[in-house]
Amino acid sequence: MSLVLVSHSRTLVEGLRDMVAQVAGDDVRVTIAGGTEDGRLGTSAPRIAEAVRAAIGGPDDRADGVLVLLDLGSAALSLELALEELDPADRAIVTVSNAPLVEGAVMAGVQASVGASLAEVARAAAEATSIPKLPEA
Repeated sequence: MSLVLVSHSRTLVEGLRDMVAQVAGDDVRVTIAGGTEDGRLGTSAPRIAEAVRAAIGGPDDRADGVLVLLDLGSAALSLELALEELDPADRAIVTVSNAPLVEGAVMAGVQASVGASLAEVARAAAEATSIPKLPEA
């Protein structure tokens, strides 16, 4: 099981990868794609494709499923282009989540670390919510 974290900010996904690694351990592969090639905010289809391929792995360490989480809606356009570059067999094991990026990634990492299926990991991510509303002062 692998996770791909996609953000307009490289710094954001580097930090989030560290968070997920702490809760998920070494059993969950987490790859990232953030920012543009020239260091600006944005997304890059080639970077996303590279992260997805790394998450899938090779013949000796092929993932049984890959969950992709995104920060903003426009990242979906770059992801769509990236997925078009993949072989159909690789695309078949990739699921895209509509979960909130941070909460979804952490919950997905926890579930993946206990051996949950791709469907279970995707469901855990989708059910993740942000911080509950605090009482007004």
